[in-house]
Amino acid sequence: LLKPQTFMNVSGRAVGALSQFYKIAPEHMLVVHDELDLPPGSARLKLGGGHGGHNGLKDIIAHLGTKDFWRLRLGIGHPGERAGVSDYVLNAPRREEAVLIEQAMQRAQDVAHLIVEGKLEAAMLKLHSS
Repeated sequence: LLKPQTFMNVSGRAVGALSQFYKIAPEHMLVVHDELDLPPGSARLKLGGGHGGHNGLKDIIAHLGTKDFWRLRLGIGHPGERAGVSDYVLNAPRREEAVLIEQAMQRAQDVAHLIVEGKLEAAMLKLHSS
């Protein structure tokens, strides 16, 4: 478990260093991140994909040299206009959104044992159907 102590935009440094030092292949890593393209309360697990404008993911992809790592995407919703994204992600969510996000995090915790056991398809099925 790694929680980078850097700014989110440069979190790839820590993730890349962890991968290299412990010889962990990117496809055996799980990155948990906020996702503007999912409504608050959503949680989705997937392998690979682009960065979708997420600067933290962009840096992780650059440092790992691949897009092929697992992602646990926690929906936070979108402010509606691109100009408001920076303020939106840097501020605390509204109370009703925070409740939904906490519920999504709990559902993710409920499938964590499946992820650790390598049962990613089962985790995906359970997470996506709840």
